[in-house]
Amino acid sequence: MRRFGRRSRSSGITSLVVALGLAGGAALMLKPSARSLEGRAQVTDGDTIRIGEARIRIKGIDAPEMEQRCSRAGRSYACGDTARRALIDLVSGETVRCRAAGRDRYQRILARCTVNGRDIGARMVEDGWAVSYGRDYDPEETRARSRSVGLWQGAFERPQDWRREHSHRG
Repeated sequence: MRRFGRRSRSSGITSLVVALGLAGGAALMLKPSARSLEGRAQVTDGDTIRIGEARIRIKGIDAPEMEQRCSRAGRSYACGDTARRALIDLVSGETVRCRAAGRDRYQRILARCTVNGRDIGARMVEDGWAVSYGRDYDPEETRARSRSVGLWQGAFERPQDWRREHSHRG
């Protein structure tokens, strides 16, 4: 019996060590703060990309939703789709490098991303196809507004406000 007790104890310790090792490994996988992602990106919408299986929300910007419409010269247009196409133009055929900085409430990786050393978030805001979110790109937004580019060519609702108003629609 004593032998069985030892085996049980050592097997319990081994199980504990294995469990802690798995938990540590899972923590590294789930905590992307130290993680860099790199590769060709597929664009989901104006502020979200995918590199491999990783869904990445570009930190500090907010682009119109895919269903969102804006107006320019008195005419309505699909500004969410236009923002998505602008992001596709930025990353198409290029290697995108992202530095993870946490996760959003939808479990997407929040990251700052670059193409050829240029900050994608800054470029989207400066070109007027996204707005600064959390004051990260306020100077770029001010420049876009003063130059009347992208969304600033006409009238639009900030994506955050548009989502709030349209959340009741599935």
